[in-house]
Amino acid sequence: MSSIQKIDRRDFVKLFGLASGGIILGCSVASDSKGFIPIESKKGFHPNLFVHLEENGNVTLIASRSEMGQGIRTSLASAIADELEADWQYVSVVQAIGHEKYGNQNTDGSRSVRTRLEPMRKMGATAKIMLITAAAKKWNVAEVACKAENHFVINKNTNEQIFFGDLVADAAKVAIPKEETVQLKKVEDFKFIGKTLKSVDLKDFTHGTATYGIDVRIPNMKFAAIARSPVTFGSVKSFTKNNAEKVAGVEAIFEMPRLIPPTGKFFGMLGGVAVIANNTWAAFQGKLDLDIEWEKGANENFDSEEFKKILTKRVQKTGKLVPGVRGNVNTAFDTAAKTIEATYHVPFLAHAPMEVPNATAWFQGDKIEVWAPVQDPQTARSELAHFFEVPIENITINVPFLGGGFGRKSKSDFVVEAVAISKKIKAPVQVVWTREDDIQHSFYHATSAQYLKGSIDKEGNLSGWLQRVGFPSIVSSFKPLSDYASGFELNQGFTNNPYAIKNFRLESVKAEANLRIGWMRSVVHIHSAFGINSFVDELAFAAQKDPLQFHLDLLGEDRIIEGKSKFPFNSKRFKNVLTTTAKMANWGEKLPEGHGLGIAIHYSFYSYVATVVEVSVIERKVKIENIWTTIDCGLALNKDNITNQLEGAAIFGMSLALFGKISTKEGAIEQNNFFDYEMTRMKDAPKIHIHIVDAMHEPPTGVGEPGVPVIAPAICNAIFNATGERVRSLPLMDLGMV
Repeated sequence: MSSIQKIDRRDFVKLFGLASGGIILGCSVASDSKGFIPIESKKGFHPNLFVHLEENGNVTLIASRSEMGQGIRTSLASAIADELEADWQYVSVVQAIGHEKYGNQNTDGSRSVRTRLEPMRKMGATAKIMLITAAAKKWNVAEVACKAENHFVINKNTNEQIFFGDLVADAAKVAIPKEETVQLKKVEDFKFIGKTLKSVDLKDFTHGTATYGIDVRIPNMKFAAIARSPVTFGSVKSFTKNNAEKVAGVEAIFEMPRLIPPTGKFFGMLGGVAVIANNTWAAFQGKLDLDIEWEKGANENFDSEEFKKILTKRVQKTGKLVPGVRGNVNTAFDTAAKTIEATYHVPFLAHAPMEVPNATAWFQGDKIEVWAPVQDPQTARSELAHFFEVPIENITINVPFLGGGFGRKSKSDFVVEAVAISKKIKAPVQVVWTREDDIQHSFYHATSAQYLKGSIDKEGNLSGWLQRVGFPSIVSSFKPLSDYASGFELNQGFTNNPYAIKNFRLESVKAEANLRIGWMRSVVHIHSAFGINSFVDELAFAAQKDPLQFHLDLLGEDRIIEGKSKFPFNSKRFKNVLTTTAKMANWGEKLPEGHGLGIAIHYSFYSYVATVVEVSVIERKVKIENIWTTIDCGLALNKDNITNQLEGAAIFGMSLALFGKISTKEGAIEQNNFFDYEMTRMKDAPKIHIHIVDAMHEPPTGVGEPGVPVIAPAICNAIFNATGERVRSLPLMDLGMV
């Protein structure tokens, strides 16, 4: 995971832009295939810079992952501070620019803590060792006679203390110790890790002083809005700009071509007509006053409802076999006491973060500087180098706070737009999408259809399981004609089904992409958890068994399954979150008439989650009363932050279940804004109860996404419990239930 370099005094350099009179600790961090890359310069060798200790005692930590409300700046900073034995009041955090020297900066996949925690702890521990060494030399004692505590090094023999800041000059003369000599704290000695810690950004968040991408202002900046084809990958046939030019503040109008990315990781831009103005409102209004005739292209006739019917027919016929078959499902079906079949649907979904996509860019000669709320600044940097033929070392990506992301801001198309316009007008520019732009031109979460067939034997046990799935693959956004789900997508809840089923078969069917498909919070786990948990509930009813017990029976004997990762699957941990949640919700107790409980479990991002939902249904209108969720995410870095993320996941999941739907007619997205792509409102928020399993001796796993997939199936299972009506297609709004 990491290696700490042994370097001499010249490698402790002053970090440009921070206060002088300090030392800087460099640590090489390798994570997710993007390793630390040292930087050579005329002034000497500069290792990766994360920790800055000043003579006044202030500790500045560099955050290399994007902050979008998930609290990662605080969480990883607290890990360094804990091992350093820092006093939290001296800690501040500075956001890193996008640069490969920081290792992998892609902030998605619920992996920041699970891949960064150990390296960050080692950085803090290494800095502590250096300070202890410096103090020991001052006192002329052995290092074992000293300890660090709360921003001081203490002589254990005399109880003398030296403040961290007073050791900076001497610590700068100490070589970084070899990694094998660095010892991390024991769990019982943690001061910040595993506790509740306030955000380092809390004051800025609550006082309105936090700078988000949309808040960026630089001198002489112009503002731009872009009219894009209503049909994905359509183009401009002709346009008239007379009325738009009359809008006060509009300065220029021109066509922008679509930039098509090469096969790989880039996203390009959709193109359209750009309106440049001296304020955002003028740019928006000018865009509305354009008269454009569009060449709608190959997706002109795409109709999402027709596509749903096509996918349904495909999954109800034999598909392409997916590796992982066990036993013989046909024999199980032929000898069964009962067989059950069901087809489930999830529509296209949009991320709809509160802060719309935006980017500020300045193209100057052979240099590009960008200020943008991106989740993956390194890919944005590489993409700009590709499209604009500028050396990557001449491109700077500044990352302000993200007002939500959910995967949308891991795509850098809006950054490419801003740079293209800046190059054209030879001035700095800010591109801001409207909410309508965001809803109608996104990278969408794929629609899906799932067909499941199961068999119950004479003892009421599950004997066979067939699951057939179809959804447009995210690979289509990188590689044309990717019409089948990829292996890594099928591994998100389908091929890694946790149940001990003797006869098991999985198939996939063709599903073309007529929209841009992208990652969204929990990704394919949304499909898999909805289909699997809904079907297990149906199987339990057919077997005349309690759904809780049926889940436990399917999980089978306690077993550990080793995989390619360092996170083996442990069925005992899974059963524990299930029984814990059921106990929290008083599962099995009689409820008032019209009320029902539903249960769902899911394993994603190496975390175990179970949720129980209570609904009330009056005249077929559903109200979510309570949500209970338990997570086992291994070592819980910041419990307050984990609770916040699971509460947010509950609301996010509710929004998808009740309202979430993107639909198309004649190729164009039908939804526009929050009035027709609705979110859960404050008045509809239920009581949310979160429990975090104490698993501090286990490695940390994902948190941001695992709480989402269980919500929709738990809601739908609760509706059946309350009314006897099965919900197999989302959202509930389409069924007249909200």
